[in-house]
Amino acid sequence: MGTSVLSLRMDGELLERLRHHAARRGMSVQDYVVRTLIRDDFDQRFEAAVEETERFYGVT
Repeated sequence: MGTSVLSLRMDGELLERLRHHAARRGMSVQDYVVRTLIRDDFDQRFEAAVEETERFYGVT
């Protein structure tokens, strides 16, 4: 799998908060943002799988 570039524009306050969160975890801002996006994507896919399973088994 290759990589691509994503450019973001954000205000200084948000960037400082991201730097703070990343530093607490010993990560770069880039790594922190990527891991956050990966985690959010997993959560969404997991929730969709649970909903599909519930529909399949008739659980509401």
